[in-house]
Amino acid sequence: MRIAVIGTGYVGLTTAVSLAMKGHTVTGIDIDEAKINKLTKGEVPFFEPGVDRSLAEVQRAGMIRFTTRLTEGVSDADVIFICVGTPGEACGQADLTHLFAVVDELRTALPQGDCDRMIVVKSTVPVGTTDKVAGMFADRKEWMVVTNPEFLREGTALQDSLAPTRIILGAAEPTAFERMEELYRGFHAPVVRTTRTNAEMIKYASNAFLATRISFMNELARLCDHIGTDVSTIALGMGLDPRIGPEFLRAGLGYGGSCFPKDTRALLEVAREHGQPMSILEHAIEVNATQPQWFLGKMEQTLGTLHGKRIAILGLSFKPDTDDIRESPAHTLISSLLARGAEICAHDPVAIANMRKVYPQITYAADAYAAAEEADVIILVTEWKEYVRLDWSRVLRVMRGPYLFDGRNALPERELTAMGFHYIGIGVEPGSV
Repeated sequence: MRIAVIGTGYVGLTTAVSLAMKGHTVTGIDIDEAKINKLTKGEVPFFEPGVDRSLAEVQRAGMIRFTTRLTEGVSDADVIFICVGTPGEACGQADLTHLFAVVDELRTALPQGDCDRMIVVKSTVPVGTTDKVAGMFADRKEWMVVTNPEFLREGTALQDSLAPTRIILGAAEPTAFERMEELYRGFHAPVVRTTRTNAEMIKYASNAFLATRISFMNELARLCDHIGTDVSTIALGMGLDPRIGPEFLRAGLGYGGSCFPKDTRALLEVAREHGQPMSILEHAIEVNATQPQWFLGKMEQTLGTLHGKRIAILGLSFKPDTDDIRESPAHTLISSLLARGAEICAHDPVAIANMRKVYPQITYAADAYAAAEEADVIILVTEWKEYVRLDWSRVLRVMRGPYLFDGRNALPERELTAMGFHYIGIGVEPGSV
């Protein structure tokens, strides 16, 4: 099929590349001229493992191209994916400005009486949004509007796009389901046919549930920390129950990124608009917001004042294998430590450039060992593999103090303690890891 993908961020570019890899002819469209120039040269404007190599392959095969001109990009497309951002506003609502701007432009670019088209909303949108989009195309009887939410994880986005856990299709016409299933014929995953509103709710509910699991474990870790039990062992025992499973049970500094914070707040706002409280989700959001501060409280209990302390922060992105720092716990830690008069030296394998724009006043090191030099304290914020595999005896030798705060419970406490570190995890009983 001939595919147009409007928006070339994480979701849009990954979708475009994966569809091209499956044999479709794809045009990526974006208003950001600098981004399109980079993509045309095969340069990916963000860090996402595997996308650069796969983009180069489909470009060499002539399966993908990029343009800033929407009319040109969609002129011969059978299916048009809308993958623009829907950022969260201060009140929690999703900002749909970009989405509806694209819809308006499509109505102008593709005149009435044009051949049949399929418009696919892949952006994460509040329940009922795609029905509104369909209403805006009501005079184009030959067009179909579909909701097809994405479930991509940053760091494994291309893998998730090529091998999805499920394909959710929300539409009103049987023909729309058939054409979408034809589009996804090379993808092996369960397909759910449903309404557009159900499909939108599935996306929000999935992210809200996963976020709630994380916050539950973080709140449980606070209790474990207080009474001397080990949350990691408890998570292991819980995860062996097939009704629960092991995923998203690790205690840590909380969730971040572009999806969970925004989508949980947006779903909560939808609930408020309809007068239906969601107290569990509300508390999950509160726990996540306070988790870094709780962690700082543990540091102050151990160290006393943080004023004048040299603190090495390892990891700035909200998770490994991405340069995305949006709502990373590192933000809260850095701002709070600076307010307490601490001296900060930070490192991240790929996210330093992004964080430097936000906090130019702190020091950034070339590697983890340089960050640790003369440090009183190390905080592991992001569990990058290279941090887990560090020569920790070397790290201890260059430090001034022995304190290691593991914000992800990712390091071997017994080994580090035997080396001479003063190890503090989250809800971890000494000697249990």
